[in-house]
Amino acid sequence: MKDYYRVIALVTVLLVAVMAAWTPGGGSAPAASPTKTGVLNVRQAIVSTSEGKQASAELQSQFSPRQNELENLNKQIEDVRSRLSAGARTLSDEEKTRLTRDGEKLARQLQRKQQELEEEVNTAQGEVFDRIGRKLLDVLDRYSRENGYSLVLDTSAQSTPVLYASSQVDVTQDIIRLYDQAYPVKGGAPASATPRQPAAPKPAPKPPSK
Repeated sequence: MKDYYRVIALVTVLLVAVMAAWTPGGGSAPAASPTKTGVLNVRQAIVSTSEGKQASAELQSQFSPRQNELENLNKQIEDVRSRLSAGARTLSDEEKTRLTRDGEKLARQLQRKQQELEEEVNTAQGEVFDRIGRKLLDVLDRYSRENGYSLVLDTSAQSTPVLYASSQVDVTQDIIRLYDQAYPVKGGAPASATPRQPAAPKPAPKPPSK
């Protein structure tokens, strides 16, 4: 799901330049001030904003019929498998061959539809993450400057693993709150409903051993 997480690269690390003032007339640099560091779970922040929850619910509604179609195909494949198993001693070779071909056709259809759905879901989710992530970066930039942060690390990015961070330096909830204030959604946000990933296709039914 690389498209789903592509926006993470935009906000993996936020560096805010800290300009130190020279001591008037001193002609020498002041002592270095301590670096203020924070952590942010970018993925959690994006999906927890009101806009993120609304977008998730819309995607669930959009793709739910397609997911139901995949589940129905899975049931048809299981039905063919059951008929082959139950008729192992009673079905003719011709009937077994026909059922097996039907099952293989359904399996190919399921695999194709699943791949198409996965690609469309990933693209749609990637667009949501990209849209919200860019605005989230602006909110984070303002927040960091106003609160004196020199470095903010993304705890949800594999490229910047954070082994430990105190909850006192976690700014995720602050960023979610400020984002919702800056970008309110109309009519309120529904509960989060991230679209389910399509089920893995069932293998094509095979004739039972005699």
